[in-house]
Amino acid sequence: MDCRVKPGKDAERVESYEGWYNSRKFKQGVKMNLVERAKAITLQPKADWKVIDREAGDVHTLFSSYVAIMAAIPPVCTFIGTAFIGVGSFRVGLLSGILHAAVSYVLSLAAVYVMAYVIDFLAGTFGGQKNLDSAMKVAAYAPTAGWLAGVFGLIPMLSILSLLGLYSVYLLHTGIATLMKPPAEKALLYTIAVIACMVILWFIVGGIVFAVF
Repeated sequence: MDCRVKPGKDAERVESYEGWYNSRKFKQGVKMNLVERAKAITLQPKADWKVIDREAGDVHTLFSSYVAIMAAIPPVCTFIGTAFIGVGSFRVGLLSGILHAAVSYVLSLAAVYVMAYVIDFLAGTFGGQKNLDSAMKVAAYAPTAGWLAGVFGLIPMLSILSLLGLYSVYLLHTGIATLMKPPAEKALLYTIAVIACMVILWFIVGGIVFAVF
């Protein structure tokens, strides 16, 4: 499955989007603000990954201006939904709710960091270009849909809609294809391998957290 921009309408959309972005960039500074980036990566991922590919990918900037804020959406919304709204008469205790939210948040931040190294580590295996900065950008922006879908945690009865966050799998795929530049025929396998590694790591970490708490 080739997620790279193809000639024709796709290329025209990218040029149009990049023209808009450059005008915003001129007015606002080097980077998009958080709202614009979340909107762009969700609605126009192929075009936005091309723009992201040209941006700096230092860890501090990515985390402080985007990841740290976006990753807070699911745990904060879930805390509010379970501690104050609840399901029927059931409510989670404030202390346990805060503890769960804090642990979830820290693990989300750690997952982004670890995923970047997994993406970079697997690049050579699938014919991609090893570049930790690019891998960090993919890991930082790909989870956007999942973080946004976390808002459904505000109303526990609607939490099933958080599954819409699986769109992040597509964002990961298009990000890997654009920034890590593997051969088109290997991009999908590359994505699956990254997901498999992260799932295994989550099971390990989840087991540790469950044992501790």
